[in-house]
Amino acid sequence: MTEENGNVYIVDDNDRFRRTLERVILQKGFSVEGFGSAEAFIKHLPVRHPACLVLDVFLPGMDGLALQDGFLEKAGMPPIVFISGHGDIPMSVKAVKNGAVDFLVKPFDMETLFGAIAKALVRDCLIEEQAIQKKKIQALINTLTPREQDVMRQMITGKLNKQIAADLGIEEKTVRIHRSRLMRKLKMPSVADLVRFLERVGIVHPPSDLPQ
Repeated sequence: MTEENGNVYIVDDNDRFRRTLERVILQKGFSVEGFGSAEAFIKHLPVRHPACLVLDVFLPGMDGLALQDGFLEKAGMPPIVFISGHGDIPMSVKAVKNGAVDFLVKPFDMETLFGAIAKALVRDCLIEEQAIQKKKIQALINTLTPREQDVMRQMITGKLNKQIAADLGIEEKTVRIHRSRLMRKLKMPSVADLVRFLERVGIVHPPSDLPQ
């Protein structure tokens, strides 16, 4: 999956401006679809990835910022490049703080827009790759027995075998056996590698004192 074959979705209620963007972006080799409202775009979901959403702020009905807010807790939503003829600093700060790639004020240079789209598509590729990796890691974790998963959860907090044994009510030698087996199943050479492996896809956050 690469950004070169990305999909660009444009939501802008100015039909003439939107069609101009569609034509120019299409000439760049991207797949393009345009919508006159946030509601029309929502009805079209889900999108095809990798994707970028070029989104006007001021729209009839649901505006662009409200659409972004509705996406914050949803998986599979594309990175957003905001465009607006009446943007201000607080508005742009809010949009970027909530995850927007860029906030462009009309009239903007097309090369600037292309740069923002390229950045958004790269980000979406990384998000998709992370999602794939997370599924693979979860599949590996699912091969562990319930007790091995219990031991793993204790291990990644930095606890010693003796502490894990006390917490789980088992013998220390049993912890060592479970530990050896789960590390072999997950193909991890060390606990530090295991933590980084899980943290990289957002499954855990490593303890600050874990050896690097």
